[in-house]
Amino acid sequence: MKLRNSTVLITGGTSGIGLEFARQLLDQGANVIVTGRDLNKLTQTKKQYPQINIIQSDINNPKAIEALANQVTGQFPELNIIINNAGIMNCVELLDERVNLDNITSEIDTNFIGTIRMIHQFLPHLMTKTSSAVINVTSGLAYIPFITSPIYCATKAGIHIYSQALRHQLKKTAVKVFEVAPPKTDKPMQTAVAESGDRNVMKIDKVVSIAIQGILNDRFEINPGIANLMKWMSRIAPGFFTNLINTNIEKARMKNP
Repeated sequence: MKLRNSTVLITGGTSGIGLEFARQLLDQGANVIVTGRDLNKLTQTKKQYPQINIIQSDINNPKAIEALANQVTGQFPELNIIINNAGIMNCVELLDERVNLDNITSEIDTNFIGTIRMIHQFLPHLMTKTSSAVINVTSGLAYIPFITSPIYCATKAGIHIYSQALRHQLKKTAVKVFEVAPPKTDKPMQTAVAESGDRNVMKIDKVVSIAIQGILNDRFEINPGIANLMKWMSRIAPGFFTNLINTNIEKARMKNP
């Protein structure tokens, strides 16, 4: 997959992996569009990287996604890649009576339904291009359940399976489907991830660099660092790796009650 002179739309591109994707894609010679809910963060991203185009939108809102697609394809008809990176990760204790449906469904709406809506809305446009791609950012936790964030893991596992099915359905088209499943990074989405130990942390710039090389080489499932081990251990000895990770979490909780 060529990235130079491509036009790429990134959801959740104002921080973390999304922002690093934007930075490295600029270095690859791509035209980058970043979208997100927070106008202040979008403005700051524009100040940091003036070459980036910014558009405010909310992937939790179907009407907003429709409006985003109309605006982007009208303003940037050469758009040929979308990166579904927007996501949230909450600590959810399912036995806690204070947990309500909003706590549970917010992650589903953003991580799973929002991604599917984005693909459904932009796919007809991508199908008109001679070379195009959908890139879904999941997680190594798509393979291993993480006890503090069960909904997050479920949504990422869902997008992992959805990506495989979508890739199969589009195999006779020019639209390629990539999945990037990052491991724990040096900019975790939540404190509990950081507290589970730092031995296998990867720097975000390295994660994205590996992802971009995989995309350039048409490697459709990209599992940087320990995420690759998590994938295979989930098949070979799923209980062992799950217990190892979650034992570390419990130890961290005992140290920091």
